[in-house]
Amino acid sequence: QLQLVESGGGLVQPGGSLRLSCAASGFALDSYPVGWFRQAPGEEREGVSCISTSGGITFYADSVKGRFTISRDNAKNTVFLQMNSLKPEDTGRYYCVAGSEFSTAVAMCRRAVGLNSWGQGTQVTVSS
Repeated sequence: QLQLVESGGGLVQPGGSLRLSCAASGFALDSYPVGWFRQAPGEEREGVSCISTSGGITFYADSVKGRFTISRDNAKNTVFLQMNSLKPEDTGRYYCVAGSEFSTAVAMCRRAVGLNSWGQGTQVTVSS
């Protein structure tokens, strides 16, 4: 059974850091681009960061550039999102999504297309 499981969320003060993990089981994640999306209450889900199969191409939403870093460890079948200098507006539920063999990282994040398998999400709350 294909499954993505996110972890690493929590409550953090503004300026703090969190590292999210997305672990895949039942399939080889290294065959697909992967993205992190987030959804705040009352808001639409938005693409935060996406990474290509090799990790050579990454995309970041303007709101997180310079603060978030996406990476992948294909040997561990896991994708990470390092989040630094967190702001209250980063609060939301963060979801990991794997694309299909035809997806591209940029299209996944920019146009929310080619999104194939979703995890259940992990909550991130940035508050003092």
